[in-house]
Amino acid sequence: MTELFLLSEPQMARIEPYFPRPHGKPRVDDRRVISGIIYVIRNGLEWKDAPKNYSPHKTLYNRFVRWSRRGICQRIFAGLAGEDDPPDRIMIDSTHLNVHRTAASLRKKGGLALHRTDQRRPEYQAPRRLRRPGQASRPAADRRTDERS
Repeated sequence: MTELFLLSEPQMARIEPYFPRPHGKPRVDDRRVISGIIYVIRNGLEWKDAPKNYSPHKTLYNRFVRWSRRGICQRIFAGLAGEDDPPDRIMIDSTHLNVHRTAASLRKKGGLALHRTDQRRPEYQAPRRLRRPGQASRPAADRRTDERS
């Protein structure tokens, strides 16, 4: 089996001030649990796929969810980010900048991408004088209901 990723003692010393105080029952080893959470998130795993040596996957998940809801993870990140000088360069991984397929047609539609069902609504239609000849004055859905009655 490969070596486990564990935070070093200096790394743990930097984030321990942000941990909540234990109440009642002592917590499972923080170093193993935090290292397990980082391992799962860094490798894009599901919680159940975490190696058993960190802790049971339920422990990793519960600690992450509880601390996230209480804002502890946010305080840790903010504290670590505020310790150093601002970086000279920030890089963004382009795989996270996916565009929805409707956004590709914004230029063609004049900056407003409409869903197909919204295009039938009267408030989204062009004024009557700008319509092409033969274009319906009312949405097709409304005409069908009028013709049936």
